[in-house]
Amino acid sequence: MDDHDDDLVRAVALSLQAHPDSTKEQDEALFQEQIRQAIEASKSDIPQGGPVPTTSTFLSERAQLEKERRERQKRLRKVRDLSKSDDEHQTGSDEEEAGPSVKRQRVLSSVSDAGSPHAGTSAVHPSSKLNSSKAPFFWDGEWRPTAALGVEPRRDGRPTFRLSEVLGNKGEIAFAILSTFALDLPWIYSLFDPSVPVIMVSQPESSGKASVKNALPNWIKTTPFLKGGYGCMHMKFMLIFYKTGRLRVVVSTANLIPYDWRDIENAVWLQDLSPLSRHAPFDGQDNESFPYVMKRVLDNVNVAPALSVMLKQDHPNLPIRTTEDICTRWDWTKVKVNLVPSIAGKHEGWPNVILTGHTRLMKAVRNIGLQTGKGSREKNLELDYQGSSIGSYTTQWVNEFYHSAKGESAEDWLDKPKSRREKLPYPVQLKVLFPTLTTVQSSQYGERGGGNLFCRRSQWEARKFPRQLFHDSRSKAGNTLMHTKMIVSVISPKSTKRSTLEFINVDTESEDDDNDPEVLNTNVGWAYLGSHNFTPSAWGTLSGSAFNPVMNIRNYELGIVFPLKDIAEVNKLACYERPPRKYGPAESPWQIDIPQISDESLYFRSQSSS
Repeated sequence: MDDHDDDLVRAVALSLQAHPDSTKEQDEALFQEQIRQAIEASKSDIPQGGPVPTTSTFLSERAQLEKERRERQKRLRKVRDLSKSDDEHQTGSDEEEAGPSVKRQRVLSSVSDAGSPHAGTSAVHPSSKLNSSKAPFFWDGEWRPTAALGVEPRRDGRPTFRLSEVLGNKGEIAFAILSTFALDLPWIYSLFDPSVPVIMVSQPESSGKASVKNALPNWIKTTPFLKGGYGCMHMKFMLIFYKTGRLRVVVSTANLIPYDWRDIENAVWLQDLSPLSRHAPFDGQDNESFPYVMKRVLDNVNVAPALSVMLKQDHPNLPIRTTEDICTRWDWTKVKVNLVPSIAGKHEGWPNVILTGHTRLMKAVRNIGLQTGKGSREKNLELDYQGSSIGSYTTQWVNEFYHSAKGESAEDWLDKPKSRREKLPYPVQLKVLFPTLTTVQSSQYGERGGGNLFCRRSQWEARKFPRQLFHDSRSKAGNTLMHTKMIVSVISPKSTKRSTLEFINVDTESEDDDNDPEVLNTNVGWAYLGSHNFTPSAWGTLSGSAFNPVMNIRNYELGIVFPLKDIAEVNKLACYERPPRKYGPAESPWQIDIPQISDESLYFRSQSSS
């Protein structure tokens, strides 16, 4: 993408932020009226018998606003066509990089404005009720898919989370730190008591500058730095501090918008922590444990200055005063998952490179003892990668990622000649899961429900694109689409000719050298859950030398990695039908290049011509 195209994309993103027929004063007045209604809705709990009328009215107006935005988008599509670039010359230029607003507009308008049976109704799932103090706690951690209308209860019988259950009784919340890419601020504000202080981490403006601003009464919005405004603050997490001293840590795949918690399947991992009776000492050298990685995440997404501002603004008694307090005031001993962040920017040198991106994934796999090893005892690694956005791939980058997913040192990878790395075939053990056009068309909302699943025609038709790796993505819940980002891996001995499904226990080695003794590990694989899509923007691109590596990352991302004990757990954990079905010769993925592929999309073709 050349400089002209970069400027054009930036201009389009900016033009989407305000209605072209209104003044700044009118836009501000409209927003303030929405905030007023959200505040009124938040003054009382959601009744046990149904939704709050004020919230319903508020969302109807939001739907109308989004409808107007869609009309504005139609007028800008001709401009956006010009921003298409040659897929062969992009580096990490997936949908998430198109600009701060473009992806969000598609998400919010995909169902609610397109004739969904739920448009204009309460943003809270109909079965959702704010939990009482008797709500369950999850001291050992819990992973669940989210509830989605139309497929609840799920076909596979798996329990689900709703946002109201994740938050708990809003009267018991003392403080919260939330993070999201797409954001409906008045809606999420209405789910909290208006007196509760909240720090909201979200996408920066198109300039990419870090900022700390008062957003709502008792709410501060903070944004991290994105160089040139490109990339995404794509993390989705929550730290919820309760008046009892309990802390709930949440890592999810869902944005803080009604659509993600109501109409499409996502996933949530959460764990409750009890406060320590005495504060622990702070270990400034700890780079591995969950709380210290979380502190590093908070510092990188600009939470520390927001916390300082909030302490000075009528909230001197917050549960934490610095991000270090996350590490020293709660009992983290029961947290067994590994936290894997991507931090946008350039990271140079091994101490920095292994803290972020796919090399951090490599370190997490090694931490749980599931590296595949080298030489005669090297194991097979089969990966299923379920995501909602497809990137621009090269054989070098896919093998680079796969090498880290094996838990093998990136130093070994960089030691190989670049000319050889560029010519490697795609790893056949990798399956990329993304819904076909037919799967989206046959889902409960049809094509109008596919507005936050992204694969461009230019990607799919690129000469060296790995179409052979693609498999259909179908939810085990029923006829719904998925916004979940998940990796499921299975490790097996290379020497066997049997399917990996026959292996219940697999040995893995703790060291790379063939002469070292083998260590028994009874786990068969590992899983990842979080915000990372399968893109170079999310996981980073490794360059430099084995002596001085460089990791470049576009996005801020966050997920967890944990071991899988047997194949039964592998099959139960996967949110998709497993094994996934490989694309047929004539099949193609759902593609959202509107209007470029409108000939393949009956719904969006009719919308663009209406």
